[in-house]
Amino acid sequence: MRLGLSVLLLSLTRSCWCVPQQQTCHPGDEFLGRCSNSVAGDKPTCTELNLGYCNDMEYSSTIFPNILGHQSRLDAESGAEYLLLSVIHGLLNGECSPEIRLLGCSVLASPCKDGKMIKPCRSTCDALRKDCAHAFESIDMAWPYFLDCDRFFASDQEGCVDPLAGLKARQELEMSSYSHDEPSTIIQFIYTSNTQMYSLLKRTAAKCSQISHVYSIGRSTEGRDLLVIEFSKNPGQHELLEPEIKLVANMHGNEVLGRQLLVYMAQYLCSEYLLGNQRIQTLINTTRIHILASMNPDGYELAASEGHLLNGWTNGRTNAQNLDLNRNFPDLTSIFYRNRRSRHYRIDHIPIPDAYWFGKVAPETYAVMKWIRSLPFVQSASLHGGDMVISYPFDFSRHPQEERMLSPTPDEQVLKQLARIYADAHETMSNNDTERCGANFYRTRGIINGALWYSFAGGMSDFNYLHTNCLEITVELGCDKFPSEAELYPEWKRNKEALLSFMESVHRGIKGVVKDLDGNRIKGATISVRGIKKDVTTAEDGDYWRLLNPGTHILTATAKGYSRVSKRVYLPHNLNKAGRVDFLLEKVPIEPDIDDYLFPTVDTWERFDPYNQFERFREPYAREGGIERQEKPWWWNYFSQSGISPPNGCCEVSRRTGH
Repeated sequence: MRLGLSVLLLSLTRSCWCVPQQQTCHPGDEFLGRCSNSVAGDKPTCTELNLGYCNDMEYSSTIFPNILGHQSRLDAESGAEYLLLSVIHGLLNGECSPEIRLLGCSVLASPCKDGKMIKPCRSTCDALRKDCAHAFESIDMAWPYFLDCDRFFASDQEGCVDPLAGLKARQELEMSSYSHDEPSTIIQFIYTSNTQMYSLLKRTAAKCSQISHVYSIGRSTEGRDLLVIEFSKNPGQHELLEPEIKLVANMHGNEVLGRQLLVYMAQYLCSEYLLGNQRIQTLINTTRIHILASMNPDGYELAASEGHLLNGWTNGRTNAQNLDLNRNFPDLTSIFYRNRRSRHYRIDHIPIPDAYWFGKVAPETYAVMKWIRSLPFVQSASLHGGDMVISYPFDFSRHPQEERMLSPTPDEQVLKQLARIYADAHETMSNNDTERCGANFYRTRGIINGALWYSFAGGMSDFNYLHTNCLEITVELGCDKFPSEAELYPEWKRNKEALLSFMESVHRGIKGVVKDLDGNRIKGATISVRGIKKDVTTAEDGDYWRLLNPGTHILTATAKGYSRVSKRVYLPHNLNKAGRVDFLLEKVPIEPDIDDYLFPTVDTWERFDPYNQFERFREPYAREGGIERQEKPWWWNYFSQSGISPPNGCCEVSRRTGH
């Protein structure tokens, strides 16, 4: 498409990028009455609207000279503004179309009545510029100069025309045909390119700016953003006692269904919240949700170029370095197996061994590890394709010679329950149909321990469990890794309830705050559960979350330099929210601890990329959706290859950077 647009640009003109040389007065200044390029005796007159790209406007007559100073239809059609308007649909990958074209036509060919020009409304321009900012940012293109809302548009008080009025009326008519018995969300169930996905997520965040924003956690090998959209009642910051959950998809670039489901889920959460869906409002108001729709956009680019009919089982699976991202995380599971019998060994927050950094670490893996470490995630799901089953840690067998061996974590029962929640809420995953995809797992109703299925080291789920507080399951969505577009809507129906139920399930077990006797919150305090050799630690604000199944549990809280406090807690089966259990710890003299010498995990956990081997992968989080960009975007080739300069102010590169 880009090549075709470039050819179109070059074939139409080589000299139309400037205001006609005989004009000495800038068109905007002339329109404001400051000067004139008109020949004495010229008088603006109404004429029939016959401008090829604008003939579907709601009015039939226009006037020349127009707002930009074009003296005739021929001048307007040969101008740079008309040319840019004719290709902007392609430049923006269909975003904000036809609104941008209609707005541009209202400037190039404003309506005429009784020999007078009626200017387009400034309010319409301002609203569209705000709505479409994401689309222009995604291609590093500034808002077109000839759509300057302050310069070429009029206020409602001055009298103006809304060029989008007809389009809005038609859209409202179409919407009225849908049933209004209950809130509804309209989603277009098609595949999206990387650029379209970025634009869609940013547009969704802009639409729901009070509950959502987007940020980048880093870049892929080929420089594509790893873009996350967040939903919460206070986006951008952690709320005390509000659990954080993440959904990750497209880790393998050719497993694309999960990517699309998460894009749809982002749209659904935004729209349903605005429509007043009480369930969605409760979820977002009590949970901080992070969605990474594509962890491997480079692999997706390769898989999508082949399409669902030609894509093989592995093409696009790896990143651009040919690394399997789900084998690229530090192998902490082997470290756990070596030390698990030691009475003093803690299996939570196992540090990354220094030797790991001398291997080949993908930038995508690096970015996700930093992300996982930076936020107090409680639970997570990684969406894949190739079968239909939910697997849970450990993924690496406790016996290196056994490919299929049950290898439970200390949280086996909690993880099984997480897997069961998703599988049971899925339309078909847990049924006993032996002819369907995933029928191999019908005896366990659609769930399995990862290592019992097949063993591998360096997986993301094991890393989450052993390095952080987060419990992650792997969701295999279906046997077809790249289903046809016709299957996207049926798959959404099968998985929507499962995704929502999984997100809601984070409100189980217990939560609380650990403080000292002076009321100061304690960061890094340890919460242990008797019988489960896996502790969690408090976050920056001293709050914690511990997923637990119903029953009676003995909890103990402690921190270095503080006393140890234990409590007995009963969680009833009918409890539909996390129980609140706070701790008050008393300061005590610090005594030498053998654990500090044998297993100094607390100190070494902070060592991340200790030799700055991967400094180039460090990416600042973007603020308010602004993503750091390359110096020259791809559309620059339209002009540079032919030696043509864009018109002044037309297409400046956006210089905004992340913070």
